[in-house]
Amino acid sequence: MSEAKSADTAAAPAARGGAVAFIFVTILLDMLALGLIMPILPKLVESFVDNDTATAARYFGLFGTAWALMQFFFSPILGALSDRFGRRPVILLSNLGLALDYVLMALAPSLLWLFIGRVISGITSASVSTAFAYIADVTAPERRAAMFGKIGVAFGAGFILGPAIGGLLGDIDPRLPFWVAAGLSFANTLYGFFILPESLPAKRRSPLRWNSANPVGALQLLRSDRVLAGLSVVNFVAQTAHVVLPSTYVLYATYRYGWDTTTVGLTLAMVGVCAMVVQGMAIGPIVRRVGEWRALMLGLGSGALGFLIFGLAPTGPLSWLGIPVMALWGVSGAAIQSLMTQLVAPNQQGQLQGANTSVQSVAQMVGPFLFTLTFAYFIGAQAPLQLPGAPFLLASALLLLALVIAAKTLSSARVR
Repeated sequence: MSEAKSADTAAAPAARGGAVAFIFVTILLDMLALGLIMPILPKLVESFVDNDTATAARYFGLFGTAWALMQFFFSPILGALSDRFGRRPVILLSNLGLALDYVLMALAPSLLWLFIGRVISGITSASVSTAFAYIADVTAPERRAAMFGKIGVAFGAGFILGPAIGGLLGDIDPRLPFWVAAGLSFANTLYGFFILPESLPAKRRSPLRWNSANPVGALQLLRSDRVLAGLSVVNFVAQTAHVVLPSTYVLYATYRYGWDTTTVGLTLAMVGVCAMVVQGMAIGPIVRRVGEWRALMLGLGSGALGFLIFGLAPTGPLSWLGIPVMALWGVSGAAIQSLMTQLVAPNQQGQLQGANTSVQSVAQMVGPFLFTLTFAYFIGAQAPLQLPGAPFLLASALLLLALVIAAKTLSSARVR
């Protein structure tokens, strides 16, 4: 660990404000486009199955799993390509692919075409993981947790505006958010083409090797260090829990609270506001005060409590109490990203992010079926009790498991 960290410290420049601003805007536009379709996509799927919520939940789970499967196979390839050819071309390709995907979904006449659109998106949407490698390129190791937090503000801002606007646009026409998302992604591609500088100098690039570009080989990197392996398991369990939000929240809130798309969109915007405050203002001070390890555990515990509130709240307004609590979960994401980047060499940052995305994609393959089938079962007639909040209670339990694994890793780690 110490050798990789020392090499990384020597190679990493101080954070370049201009470069970070460029990548911030790239992620902001990416997340804004994604946020636009969040309140609409599940309802569009539901419209193709005669508005049967349980059936729509099963199909939506299949969509999520297919998307994650493409991420699993292609993210390590794109990560290795970014280590070889630089971050910029991978980010541009990803944004262009997302733009074409939104156009396809806007025109989709059936579930099959929507499914094809998600497959294309899964292949090309690697801009976020490559962006984290970009930040690692231009930021010194000791500043990465705070910088990842600041970049996380772009996620929050995108989810503030995106779902709120998407819900309003969806009330006008359910296809309109997809057209707007396509336009934003095309704009993002043009922005990157003309403005975004390269972050990885030629002398720090590594040759392209198939044993690190395929998903199995990429995951070997995560086993190269015991602490890195433990953090990877924590990351996997936490990422699985996170899938409960995109896979079931819209269907859950509509079913349990009778919300329309505007209310769902505004609620997701509230999630974005709280996340942005935590990411932009709280992560740096928390990490400086308690350290990255304790920040990781604080975040996991907060996420578990937030999901518990979501699952048990009998009314919509009471469920909103869980939003600021769950927002503190963002502290753990920045902490674990920072810790993991310090455990590999500078020319392995793209490979690390590709491997992390593969871990995330496995979670996203498991999660949609796990949570949508749980939701479908507990609102069905065969359930021993009607418990629509069951997916969120399960997610809470998973984050508690991640916290236990993190504590075990912490107790045996030499550096804290």
